[in-house]
Amino acid sequence: MIVVGLMSGTSMDGLDVAVADLSLDGEGTVTLVPLAAEEHPWPEETRARLLGVLPPARVSLGDVCEVDTLVGRESARVVREIVRRYGGDLVGSHGQTVFHSVSPRGRALGTLQLGQPAWIAEETGLPVVSDIRARDIAAGGQGAPLASTLDALWLAAGPGTKRVALNLGGIANVTVVGAPGEPVTAFDTGPANCLLDAAAVRLSGGRLASDIDGRMARAGAVRTDLLGRLREEPYYRLPAPKSTGRELFTTEYVAERLAGLPEVAPDDLMATLAELTAVTVADAVRPYAPTEVVASGGGVRNPALLDRLRAHLAPATLTTSDTYGLPAGDKEAYLMTLLAFLSWHQIPGVAPGATGSTEPRVLGRLSPGTGPLRLPEPGVAPKRLVVLASPAA
Repeated sequence: MIVVGLMSGTSMDGLDVAVADLSLDGEGTVTLVPLAAEEHPWPEETRARLLGVLPPARVSLGDVCEVDTLVGRESARVVREIVRRYGGDLVGSHGQTVFHSVSPRGRALGTLQLGQPAWIAEETGLPVVSDIRARDIAAGGQGAPLASTLDALWLAAGPGTKRVALNLGGIANVTVVGAPGEPVTAFDTGPANCLLDAAAVRLSGGRLASDIDGRMARAGAVRTDLLGRLREEPYYRLPAPKSTGRELFTTEYVAERLAGLPEVAPDDLMATLAELTAVTVADAVRPYAPTEVVASGGGVRNPALLDRLRAHLAPATLTTSDTYGLPAGDKEAYLMTLLAFLSWHQIPGVAPGATGSTEPRVLGRLSPGTGPLRLPEPGVAPKRLVVLASPAA
C-alpha cells in the first residue's frame, strides 16, 4: 500500500508529511520504503489559532470547532497535492494535540487532537485513519509515545544490547529497545523544544520561533539556581510509563519559575533550558544502561542541545535515525504511515506493555473514502520492520 502520514507535533510549527510503500509478509516482516517527505509550515493564522487554544487560555467551543476545521482543511489541501504527485491508498492523520489529560498520579485520562479527517477523505477520496491515541488510553495506556511501535520493530538488536530511541519534539520521549521479544519501555521524559521555543519567541518579541542553530544557548552559561528549581518538577519522579504535554509545560512555565531569582540573561536562559532537556533525558534513560541512543525530531537541528546530550549520555553513543534509514526530521510522519497501515490490517498498533495498556489494541478510527470500504483479512503480528532505500535515492 502507498500510505500518506501526517504529523504535527507539540512544537506546532507545521505539518510533516511522509509517503511510504508498506507491505507485510506472512512471516511478520513489515517492509517500509520511504518515497517522499516534506515539511509544510502552518499558515500564520493557523499557527496563531492553534497556539491560542493551548492552556492556560480559556476558549469557547466555537474556537475549538473553527480550529478543528481549519487544521482539517489545511491538511486536506496538502494531502491532495501529495497524492497527485506520489499516489496513495490510505492516509494516516495524527491531528494536532491541544490537550492531553493526565491525573496527578500520572494516569492518562483523555486526549484531544484537532484536524477533522472528513476534509481529507472528501478532498482525496481516500480512507483516513485518525484519532490514533484514544483507544490505547481507553485500554489503560498513556496513548503515548506511540513511536514505540516503530522503534520496537525497527531497532531491536542482539542479546545484551539496548538501544534507546529518543524523539526531540516539543516534548522528549524515549523507547527502550532490547533484543527481539524483550519487553519494550516507552515514556515522555519531559520538555525537549517546547520551553526553548517559548523562550525564543518571548525574548525576540515574536521575531524568532526557536534558538536558530542553538546560537544563544552556546553563547550562554547554565544558571544552576534556575536549573535546580526547574528540576524540582514532580513529573520527573513519576515512574514509567508516563506522558505529558504543553498543558503542563506551558508557555508561561519558565516565567513562573523565574520569580524571585536574580535576573537571568537571555543567553544564559537558553543555555539553562538546553541543559534541562539534556539532564532530564539522561536521568530518564540511565537506569536502562543503553549502548546507543538514536535521536530524531526537530531538536537534532540544535547543536547546543546535542552537545549537552552527548556529554550527559556518555558512555552511550548518540546517533540519529538517519543512520538507520529514516531522516531525523521525518521519522514521526513515517510513524503515522506505519500506524495507519497496521490499523488497516486490523493489527494492534502498540507494542505490548510499552504504553501501560492492559492489552494492545487496534488504534484509531476510520473515515471511509469515496469508494467501497473493503478491509483485508487481519494480518499477522509484525516481528520486525525493515526500512529499504527509496527507488529514487
